[in-house]
Amino acid sequence: MPVAPISTKLELHYISRMTVPSTVRLQREPFDAAAEAAKLTRGRTDAGAVVSFTGVCRGAEAGEPIAALTLEHYPGMAEAEIERHVAEATERWPLFGVTVIHRYGRIVPGEDIVLVVTVSSHRQAAFAAAEFLMDYLKTRAPFWKQVEKADGTTWVDAKATDDAAAERWTATGRKHAAAE
Repeated sequence: MPVAPISTKLELHYISRMTVPSTVRLQREPFDAAAEAAKLTRGRTDAGAVVSFTGVCRGAEAGEPIAALTLEHYPGMAEAEIERHVAEATERWPLFGVTVIHRYGRIVPGEDIVLVVTVSSHRQAAFAAAEFLMDYLKTRAPFWKQVEKADGTTWVDAKATDDAAAERWTATGRKHAAAE
């Protein structure tokens, strides 16, 4: 009895979701955004979109100059939580690769803080996945940010605008967006 062939399109889709290369690193030292993006696309001819977001330390917080940010995290837990959200992104969008690098320690204005790179065959998936991951990193990743100013240091509270941006990725947020 002949066996029906498996649809190549479905098979490739399934395989790509199961074997998406991803990197999650937390580090003190600076990173090279271009080199990290190149690692994800090296040898690929099916990638039509590479979205790269680099967050940079601003020289002012709430309109006042700052000397530095100090970012702290819970080692082990932070990586696991970020990896969980990278896995969610690869389930939601047809990605070929993802890199998330987040620095910790003392970071001065002008230095890079975070890198998110997503690769897909089309821009919509790459952009959406990168935004999803950044919204998560800003609101739910276990990092604590302290701002160093001339008059001392203060811990930074979560921002309602960041929470609102992250809400669009939840079931409730999607319902609100569909109603608008």
